[in-house]
Amino acid sequence: MHSVVCIKQVPDVTEVKIDPETNTLVRVGVPSIVNPYDMNALEEALRLKDQYGGKVTVITMGPPMAEEILNKAVGHGADEGILLSDRAFAGADTLATSYVLSTAVAKISEEEKVDLIFCGKQAIDGDTAQVGPGIAARLKMPLLTYINGVQECDPEQNKIVVKRKVKSGYEITQTQMPAVITSNRDINDVRYETMPDLIKAARFKAKVWGNKELQLDQKQLGLNGSPTMVRDIFAPEEKQGGEKIHFNPDKPEETVDMIVNKLVPSVVVPN
Repeated sequence: MHSVVCIKQVPDVTEVKIDPETNTLVRVGVPSIVNPYDMNALEEALRLKDQYGGKVTVITMGPPMAEEILNKAVGHGADEGILLSDRAFAGADTLATSYVLSTAVAKISEEEKVDLIFCGKQAIDGDTAQVGPGIAARLKMPLLTYINGVQECDPEQNKIVVKRKVKSGYEITQTQMPAVITSNRDINDVRYETMPDLIKAARFKAKVWGNKELQLDQKQLGLNGSPTMVRDIFAPEEKQGGEKIHFNPDKPEETVDMIVNKLVPSVVVPN
């Protein structure tokens, strides 16, 4: 069984910087982490590997420094990592990103069959939750979103059954593989690295694919291929604490009158 996991290097949300010219996130010089949702997606792929055997390949799109999160994924148990890096990819929105990622998955599947593509539900730097669905649409694969657990998987019958979160609760859904899965944070607890995997990660060198390898349409890449228009970006004002009303146990009526007058100032409370 072969799972491909799409992960993303995201800036630490406590130190986000914005390029005022392009209204995109400035990543150089900003501390970066692996998108937390993607770590849960990786963990679920690793659990399926533990149960059924096979391989886990991790891919990420980003600048050369994004290779460090591939090393982290290998430290957790991934078998292979591929960095999709090219200046032509810079500034991509979810449409352009899903184009590059889906093409990379298709290239991987030409060499070795892919059964499942895992993505985190969303990235904490964009919160769009659109990349996973975009990959599924481009590859014409079934899409299972907001997954809270894989209940059954049959690689021989190409069948998978999952539990997914919906507005009214949960539902059990079955589909054929290959399929795309986007996972919630509560799907699992991410494992700790083991010493053998850490040693492997220290020696690991990721493959790097650019547009030379993927042969993509330049018009669909980067800012040119990103129809999303960011009109304005600003930091929200820090919320101030609300007014506190202290309860006087000796005169509870006064406290009640004060609260009522605050809520509905035009109402006159009779004595």
